Amino acid sequence: MVSQSLATTPAEVIYPESDGKPMADNTKQFRWILVIEQNLDWLYADDPNVFVAGDLLWYPVKGRNTIVTAPDVMVAFGRPKGDRGSYKQWEEDNIPPQVVFEILSPSNSSTEMDKKLLFYDRYGVDEYYIYDPDKNTFRGWLRTDDGLDAIGEMAWVSPRLSIRFDMSGEELQIYRPDGSKFFSYAEVNAQLEQEKQRAEQEKQRAEQVQQELEAERQRWHRVPAQGAIAKLRRYITKVSR
Repeated sequence: MVSQSLATTPAEVIYPESDGKPMADNTKQFRWILVIEQNLDWLYADDPNVFVAGDLLWYPVKGRNTIVTAPDVMVAFGRPKGDRGSYKQWEEDNIPPQVVFEILSPSNSSTEMDKKLLFYDRYGVDEYYIYDPDKNTFRGWLRTDDGLDAIGEMAWVSPRLSIRFDMSGEELQIYRPDGSKFFSYAEVNAQLEQEKQRAEQEKQRAEQVQQELEAERQRWHRVPAQGAIAKLRRYITKVSR
């Protein structure tokens, strides 16, 4: 009897798309994650090769599904926009997220954050920022030839993002390259509502002017030509003031 060896293939590695943990532990942490993620998304809305995500699992090593973390916010330059279940680095031209943010909550331990710093240092992050909204503390690290080094003074402009951080007030303020601040979703909605009201007022004013012009035109038909011209000049002077 001739024995035959059965062909075997290695088991497929599964990369979960959820770690079973909530995105945030409280409303303050959740608000800050959204503010940073949404404003960075808006900042690069017209650049198809900047990928921004919040609370997305990042797998840097193929075949090693235990090497994983989920930055609160991450930015990957050179990667196209689009939906992903996770960020598998080997499927992304081996480009790691260059900038990551973590927003602290009371449940974050110093040991946990030390491990995250080591992870980001080992797997290629260029800029790493941590904000604690409860204590209003902000720290950052920048990649040098020796790895991620702590940034001394956090009145700082991100080399990659060109956004400015300001810690002079009661909480962190972040400003876009054009000098406008990062707004919350509620603040953006309020601005849009104000713009809508201004546009409606301008529309009503234009309609009123049009009605007045039509009324004047009708009156001009009932007066001699010379008087109409004089009256027209007076009206033009009036509406142009």
